[in-house]
Amino acid sequence: MACLFDKVAIIGLGLIGGSLAKAAKGENLFKKVVGIGRNEKNLKKGIDLGAIDSYTTHLAEGVSDVDLVVVATPPGVIIEIIKKAVPYIPDGCIITDVGSIKEKIVKGVERLIPNDDDNIYFVGGHPIAGTENSGIEAINPCLFIGHKCVLTPTSRTNRSAFERIKTMWEKVGCKVISMDMAEHDHIFAVVSHLPHVVAFSLINAIINIKDSKEDILSYSAGGLKDFTRIAASHPTMWKDIFLMNKENVLNSITHFQSSLEEIKRAIAEEDSEKLVSEFQKSREVRRAIK
Repeated sequence: MACLFDKVAIIGLGLIGGSLAKAAKGENLFKKVVGIGRNEKNLKKGIDLGAIDSYTTHLAEGVSDVDLVVVATPPGVIIEIIKKAVPYIPDGCIITDVGSIKEKIVKGVERLIPNDDDNIYFVGGHPIAGTENSGIEAINPCLFIGHKCVLTPTSRTNRSAFERIKTMWEKVGCKVISMDMAEHDHIFAVVSHLPHVVAFSLINAIINIKDSKEDILSYSAGGLKDFTRIAASHPTMWKDIFLMNKENVLNSITHFQSSLEEIKRAIAEEDSEKLVSEFQKSREVRRAIK
């Protein structure tokens, strides 16, 4: 297919930003890619890996002549970065992000772009792909294949811009879903944010158990390692996610605490039927997940 974007700026050249750049270049979706960031060593690595063609540590310079800006930084700084970039972005440019939180980001960015500004377009996005690894060394052009990408258009979203971003994600392997931004944040507080809370908490609970002289974690087998893999995820990114989606995350934690109390009570009361019932329910639901 013809090139989708002539020149693209990727702000935040980590796992998602770098993998998108590499995948899109491989599919001839991006003709040229400039990486923008503060770590010059990281940006040079992006060139070595074939993810970008050039780089700059100056935001204004990097976005001044592009037709797409992808902000792939931790969620907490996305709005501020776009605020700084908007005065230098050329007419006709599309801005998109990859943040795991959508309502605060989308509303925040739309406040930065006047209602009567038909020259700069924003499309909120969240590719549901990634690993516990981060950084440019972890990039993988196949990262998005078979995964979902949620786009969160609003009444202000330009239809043509939306379709181009949709096409971009589809061509790198995603199944694109359009969703209300508030609904997105509610759903992912349950299926993504809560599991990270549990994984972080479980590891911390284990290391805080002081009644053994042994290194408890040295005895961990596949079950613990598989379950807590995501506890190795980027701390700053997950701090941003939890705080920006505070109400939804707290509500999810409350539901989890209630479920945990049910199991705790059944164990204390030696209620075998209750335990089997709870475990069977979980087993059936987990087996149905594809």
